[in-house]
Amino acid sequence: MSETQRTFTLRVIVQMLLIVVVAPLLPMIISGQWGWWQAWAYFVASILAFVISRVLAGQRHPDLIKERARFMEAKDTKSWDKILAPLLGLGSILVLTVAGLDRLFGWSPASNLTVSLVALTGIILGYGFSSWALIENRFFSGTVRIQTERGHHVVSTGPYRIVRHPGYAGGILGYLFIPLLLDSLWAWIPTLLLGIVMIVRTALEDATLQEELPGYKEYAQKTRYRLMPGIW
Repeated sequence: MSETQRTFTLRVIVQMLLIVVVAPLLPMIISGQWGWWQAWAYFVASILAFVISRVLAGQRHPDLIKERARFMEAKDTKSWDKILAPLLGLGSILVLTVAGLDRLFGWSPASNLTVSLVALTGIILGYGFSSWALIENRFFSGTVRIQTERGHHVVSTGPYRIVRHPGYAGGILGYLFIPLLLDSLWAWIPTLLLGIVMIVRTALEDATLQEELPGYKEYAQKTRYRLMPGIW
């Protein structure tokens, strides 16, 4: 293994540890409350969604894992996504950070068990829908670009029969339930801002695909809605 390959591998490992392990633990790290069962439930759901989706996606599309690992090196990423993609990462961190601070300082009242269980179910369903999209779509890259070197074409199976951007749809659904699960009214602020960024990114990505990906306009005529059937 060359020095460049070792550096790349180390960087990917560090990134994965931060994204997959440290980030979901932020509410407990910040609040210092390691007996917070809702935060542990979120951590487990997040870890399982990541691991299961990557294992299944890797079995079906081994080159997708490599593509996602190298997404920051892509030269043809759309200029606007070089801003929006990092904002999504920052936004997700901010949601968990605010929830941790809320718990530390007791800004929001605690909810009941029913609300927590409903919220946890919503997160699992949202993350599950996004994971389904990742597993189904060989071109589910980390940034918006037309992957000509990988034979990019329209994917219309699985969740893509329901909406055109199931990855975003599931992500938004999951994020909307995080403030409820973690009993944080203040976390709604970064959550709603994150949702707006995801909707903007969806619109820009959809316009790009209609303009540059052969067959996508025809697909859009059959699968009419971007994120939510009957609405948009």
